Amino acid sequence: MYVPTKVFLTKGVGRHKEKLTSFELALRNAQIAKYNIVNVSSIVPPACQLVPLAEGLKYLAPGQIIHCVMSRNATNEPHRLIAASIGIAIPKDPIQYGYLSEHHSFGETEQKAGDYAEDLAAYMLATILGVEFEIGTSYDEEKELWKISGQTVKTANITQSAIGDKDGSWTTVLTAAILIPSVKIPEVKPIEAKAEAKIPSLKVEKIPGNKILDEVSEARRPPKKEPVKV
Repeated sequence: MYVPTKVFLTKGVGRHKEKLTSFELALRNAQIAKYNIVNVSSIVPPACQLVPLAEGLKYLAPGQIIHCVMSRNATNEPHRLIAASIGIAIPKDPIQYGYLSEHHSFGETEQKAGDYAEDLAAYMLATILGVEFEIGTSYDEEKELWKISGQTVKTANITQSAIGDKDGSWTTVLTAAILIPSVKIPEVKPIEAKAEAKIPSLKVEKIPGNKILDEVSEARRPPKKEPVKV
């Protein structure tokens, strides 16, 4: 297993009459549908760097197993406001780990949901740094609090909101923090099929069931013992 050295944030929204398909479309919108996603908990490793989406995707290959912290929400109720948000708090101290938070809600604006997720990540980090922190204080008060405590912390959030489809189709929103190793995946260009190339025909020979059983029985039969010559 590896310790991630980089993390990037992404978000997406999808709409479809099927709930699962709306989730798939949200993954595509977030540009992470072609990976095998494993959800993990909320720790940002020490010295882990927050990078842009375009930079982070360079480290991934289709079909790769990736680890992420994801927040998602869905509704098929017309005109209902939904939101999903990820907050992140990264300390400047390279030997100290940070936190990721997940938050999803109904009826909250994108701004409100994002602020709450960011506050939540900062709060979880504050608890291990020994700093008194109250969720809901203003951003200026939070900055002053970090300054007084002698800690330098970078906080951010990524939030996706949407209004439920008027015709009752499923609407899914998601946000994710993708944790990645430090090795870039070599770019692989797809092979272009030649126009004149023909797919060879596949000849299928059906083996009788009795023949298969005979072959299996023969394979399991113990070898014959040769008579001992005196």
